[in-house]
Amino acid sequence: MQSNSLKELGRIGQRRYGGFFYEEFLKDLQGRKGIEVYKEMSENDDVIGAILYAIEMLIRQASWSVQPGGPTAKDQEAADFIYSCMDDMSDTWTDTISEILSFLTFGWSAHELVYKRRLGRNSDPRLKSKYTDGLIGWQKLPIRAQDTLWEWLYDDNDNLLGMAQMPPPTFEIIQIPIEKLLLFRTKSRKGNPEGRSILRNAYRSWYFKRRIQEIEGIGIERDLAGFPVLKAPEGMNIWDEDDPDMTAIRLLTEKIVQNIRRDSMEGLSLPAGWELQLLSTGGRRQFDTNAIIERYDTRIAMTVLADFVLLGHQQVGSFALSSDKTELFSMAVGAYLDIICEVFNNQAIPTLIDLNGEHFSGITDYPTLEHGDIESADIQALAAYIKDMTGVGVLVPDDHLEDYVREAAGLPERLDEGTDPNPRQPKRQSSNVKPGKGTYSDIPEELEDDEEAVKKAKERLGRYG
Repeated sequence: MQSNSLKELGRIGQRRYGGFFYEEFLKDLQGRKGIEVYKEMSENDDVIGAILYAIEMLIRQASWSVQPGGPTAKDQEAADFIYSCMDDMSDTWTDTISEILSFLTFGWSAHELVYKRRLGRNSDPRLKSKYTDGLIGWQKLPIRAQDTLWEWLYDDNDNLLGMAQMPPPTFEIIQIPIEKLLLFRTKSRKGNPEGRSILRNAYRSWYFKRRIQEIEGIGIERDLAGFPVLKAPEGMNIWDEDDPDMTAIRLLTEKIVQNIRRDSMEGLSLPAGWELQLLSTGGRRQFDTNAIIERYDTRIAMTVLADFVLLGHQQVGSFALSSDKTELFSMAVGAYLDIICEVFNNQAIPTLIDLNGEHFSGITDYPTLEHGDIESADIQALAAYIKDMTGVGVLVPDDHLEDYVREAAGLPERLDEGTDPNPRQPKRQSSNVKPGKGTYSDIPEELEDDEEAVKKAKERLGRYG
């Protein structure tokens, strides 16, 4: 009993045969077939394309920073090193993030960790770097495309060992161990490395929408061209299946009516006895296909919390409703950014620091990658909030609050005390004084030796603490 308590006895219960997963109950969405479907959805549907574009643009403009794992100088050096590696790859950091975001469409994205020795300018891309410190950095983090996946590699205890891919142009099977991979997933279910596409719940609506659009296009074309009817001469039985000549003629007539189009090449020559008619439609159809397609567009957008993109196009919704929906969407996009940071913080950064061994042996903890906000703060709301809180005494204006407000509003950084804000002009007053506030020179000389009086005078002049 004691020995069993230290062993893993159960299993996850993955529907996996070898390295192939069958968790998806729709066969059209399993394996490579599913990848092709999601690719068509993302690249050939206007609403889905707009949603994915909005997500990518929001994430691409987000700021990134690396925070040290402790207060020491060595911790700060490690953080600066990681940040320099992000800017020292053969692919830009923005392009790398763009490749990573494919995990939203397909549910997962695998990237291989490729390293280099930082030896300055060099013709060898494995050594080329902006830095000459000799440390090991990232050369690149290239994607291992989803459509090149052959199988996942597992041991007998359901532990993921890596992936095998069969990429063009050689189509040879290449095995990549999990230690060399960064695996990004939208969610985890039974430890499935393939995650779950954010487009999965939109598949049914997309499928019917596509079919209705195709039928609508055919219907419009038929309404414009008319319904073609080709009559055979009297006495010719083109439905006689026992006569091979009649069968061939019938197949030819069917091909003719199916290929009738209204264009500059339209026209048809018929032998004597044959008659072609274009029947017009009898009126409007019973169903409003435009309303049906709009309904499916709304449901597609709802599945990824992006139905705000349809506000105004469908002449419904209000500004307040749009604000609430965009805030919810921003929270979802922020969660995707959190996923990216977690993978780097749990795998990429610790591995890179450990590869440089002794150089960072004294750090308190590993540096962490963090992301900024994806949308700007409402300056008017922030100003009203600070005004109310300072009015009741909950907030006290200080340098930290001023720095935060300047950053949120995109204003220049606060100058240090004694710094001339405009060196070309005569200095009129100390730069650390805010407009409308007094200076230390306003304190009477006879009070300068009285600390309590000086403190009260500063408070009256707006200088707290």
